[in-house]
Amino acid sequence: MRKLILVALWSLLAASPLKAQMMVADKVVAVVGNSAILYSDVVDYSKQILAQRKERGYTSDRDAMSEALESLLMQKLLYNQALIDSIEINTMSVSENVDQRVEAMIADAGSISALEEREGKPVFEIKADMRRMAEEGQYAQMMQGSIMNAVTITPGEVERFYNSLRSDMLPIVPEQYVYSQITKFPSSTTQAKQRTRERLLEMRERVIGGTRFDMLARMYSMDPGSALQGGEMDYMELAQLEKPFADALSKLQPNQISGVVETVYGYHIIQLIDKKGEQYKCRHILLRPTFTDFELADDLKFLDSLRNEISEQRITFEQAALDHSDDKYSKQNGGLVTNHELLEVYGANDTSYSRTAFYKEDLGRDYSYMRGLKPGDMSAPFQSADMRGNTLTKLIKLIDIIPAHTASLANDYLQIEQIALQNKQQEEFEKWLNKKIDAMYIRIDPVMDTSEFENKKWIK
Repeated sequence: MRKLILVALWSLLAASPLKAQMMVADKVVAVVGNSAILYSDVVDYSKQILAQRKERGYTSDRDAMSEALESLLMQKLLYNQALIDSIEINTMSVSENVDQRVEAMIADAGSISALEEREGKPVFEIKADMRRMAEEGQYAQMMQGSIMNAVTITPGEVERFYNSLRSDMLPIVPEQYVYSQITKFPSSTTQAKQRTRERLLEMRERVIGGTRFDMLARMYSMDPGSALQGGEMDYMELAQLEKPFADALSKLQPNQISGVVETVYGYHIIQLIDKKGEQYKCRHILLRPTFTDFELADDLKFLDSLRNEISEQRITFEQAALDHSDDKYSKQNGGLVTNHELLEVYGANDTSYSRTAFYKEDLGRDYSYMRGLKPGDMSAPFQSADMRGNTLTKLIKLIDIIPAHTASLANDYLQIEQIALQNKQQEEFEKWLNKKIDAMYIRIDPVMDTSEFENKKWIK
């Protein structure tokens, strides 16, 4: 299979800009549309490629400079086409991310002057260069995404793709597990929720009294995506946020702090930082209810007792799940676990992606309690968490272990469909790219080695 092209070049270049090359740093070695590629850009990116190869432990006979130049040509073409097609990006988010990266670089260097000396240019130029590269990369990613996301595939195409593969080209599907579960949320949830609200109200009072919000977020927030940034989130539209969160945020003025807000993820206090048009930037502290071992013991005892009843055949696992499980996604199906919660979290409504077999990597902490079980066996009750991080207690019954096997159309349609779709997306993107290469002005300085280009159409 040919690898899908991913335009992530901008993040590599923008993350750690290197000092300009002294000899031919400003020499233009290629032009695509209205965009120039400097020799120093190619050198910098080739170093990134070599570092990435070393990190991943793989070698390549392909010259890194040639690979870097071809990647830059593609990014510039995508960027120019994105401008022609009026593709939109979130420039405020890009600027914010660049500012944060530059602040981190200043901290690493020790001072602004030390950073300027290291990079060979003033800090405003460093920011401008990083912002340019980041914006170009965002445009290129959005452009490529618009092309690939428009590609669909039919069942007939999937079957033809499968039949076209040699036996040694068929993918190997790893071992999978099918299981059922009975879950119980703590009976003391009401008290735990109240404790959580009180903690957040106390934090709110501390911020009003002068304590820094970001410091409390770093210390206490349970949101792994924002805690290290002091609770800060990127600029977002309200539609991108959970409705209770969005409703509270929309009522705030800059620097104001909300009351306690409940969402499916837990409880928040929110501070509005800035608003630009329909874009909101805020920071928040997320807390989830926590429970003592004593509070969780009742559910462990209950599920242990229920396990004994099932073992003694006084009730079936399926009936016990229907009668006692708190898992709305599985209780009506005898406790059989699906990926419906995951699909809901990510807003995916296509039921064709529904599945009941899971790879070991998908099981998280549950796998340690499933390991060693045979089909039909039950685990001991154990503490776990749902997709949103809420504490619960769980009892598992292993239904089946599907051994690792060569993919077949009958048993592994979704996996094959995904591979077939990626293959078609790649083919359609290459067709689109070749047409644009023919139509767009492209010039490459003869001094550059183009002999190892994968796509020879760049050479005109």
